[in-house]
Amino acid sequence: MNGKVWKRITGFTLVELMVVLTLLSLLASLVTPVMLRSIQSAKESALKENLLVMRKAIDDYYADKGHYPEKLSVLASEKYIRSIPEDPLTKSHETWVEVPAENEEGISDIHSGAVSQSNINYKEW
Repeated sequence: MNGKVWKRITGFTLVELMVVLTLLSLLASLVTPVMLRSIQSAKESALKENLLVMRKAIDDYYADKGHYPEKLSVLASEKYIRSIPEDPLTKSHETWVEVPAENEEGISDIHSGAVSQSNINYKEW
């Protein structure tokens, strides 16, 4: 061997790195839609909870005062709720749709003003 010692260089080949990167990108493409659906589901759950809390506050206000509140801000100012919650889908306090009472003044119900990308109309919730 003429006194030379050959060392084998260890490490990953380009092909091995490409295989690993391909597998990682495949896994990421499978996980991403599941994550996006779970985020949307969490926002919808938060919306349902916010609607429930505000509708209960409207009902409590009506039971106490004998009439519906003129605006949502009245519920917060009279401490029926701490503050008007943010619509989790639009991330705004301004997109709530107030439903007027039928035979008297004030608002008797509330809906979200959001429309989803999959054409879910949250105004019907």
